[in-house]
Amino acid sequence: MTSLSRRRVLGAGAAIGAAALGTSIVGSAGAAAVSGPGTREERRSLDELYADARREGGELVIYAGGDTSDQQDATKQAFLSRFPDIRLTMIVDYSKYHDVRVDNQLTTNTLVPDVVQLQTLQDFPRWKAMGALLPYKPAGFSALYPQFRDPDGAWVSIAVYAFSYMYDDTLGSTGPATPQDLVDPRWQDAIASSYPHDDDAVLYLYKLYTQAYGWDWVRRLAARNPRFGRGTPTPIVAVASKQKLVGIGGAGSLTGPIAPGVRWAVADGHPFMAWGQRAAILARAKHPAAAKLYLNWQLSPAVQQTAFDGWSVRTDITPVGGLKPIWEYPNAHLDGFPRFMADRADVERWKQTFALYFGEVQGPPSPGWLGPHPGQ
Repeated sequence: MTSLSRRRVLGAGAAIGAAALGTSIVGSAGAAAVSGPGTREERRSLDELYADARREGGELVIYAGGDTSDQQDATKQAFLSRFPDIRLTMIVDYSKYHDVRVDNQLTTNTLVPDVVQLQTLQDFPRWKAMGALLPYKPAGFSALYPQFRDPDGAWVSIAVYAFSYMYDDTLGSTGPATPQDLVDPRWQDAIASSYPHDDDAVLYLYKLYTQAYGWDWVRRLAARNPRFGRGTPTPIVAVASKQKLVGIGGAGSLTGPIAPGVRWAVADGHPFMAWGQRAAILARAKHPAAAKLYLNWQLSPAVQQTAFDGWSVRTDITPVGGLKPIWEYPNAHLDGFPRFMADRADVERWKQTFALYFGEVQGPPSPGWLGPHPGQ
């Protein structure tokens, strides 16, 4: 059996464009500003923002949603290669732990991060209403897809992520043509999946499948004896290492494999799910200048043009590989995921119902147990 670590899988996509992420200027001096209460779109260059961050002390702490401690290593290395005088601490944990961690830190006046970038989309309007976020509009704000930005600049989406199913590339045309085919008896004991009741994005994907194919599809999938794991890289690792032929609930790209030998699939007329990962500067951030530098860098054309999955959050960036902008795929349910995340009672019902079919979540969290103040 081929050995393939999570580090290799997670780093493959992120490293695709890492070497090209160092541009000197964000936008042009004549770029139009977006008016809003108390803030306008940033006009300074990255070099000017970098100088501000160095004068501030050159420190930056980010809480990033993810599955393993090294998942943001490529991003960190690309940022530091462009801004070597910044001491960047990037803490990766499940978003559902980071958000309550931030809430607890705000309550106890022990805030650690300057920036949060999380999958828990419902937290950002709540934090905005609390006054916990710093209104700020990075350069490129006006070019963002409208639903990828708060109108007042409380948060922006910095990256598009999408979840679907995948399979061993050697299957070729005999692989599952649609998600509906995953219940075929030929996939008995051949499926790996991340737990839908452990990750809300995977949960939404399973909800879409259930609404499209019915609860009998869920029953038949459970009968295929899928192997569930914590962390969305688990199905990718399982397929890439030839442990399983099919995976459900992992990220990928239609422009190339996220890991060797793994084909990530989206079938026309069948559901998958995508969202914009939101990021914000906390109002009590100790290093706001460095935080502004980071958001401007993330939204810069050079970074957005090298997104591992080909999709940008900006409307003025043409997706690679013949893709359409993500908001032009109705089966991605881009606007449905924020609504789903906002209804926590409904989320909880779906979680517990899937637990009836697939059993309780087992195993420790893949990033480990980080405690209340990681990065302190």
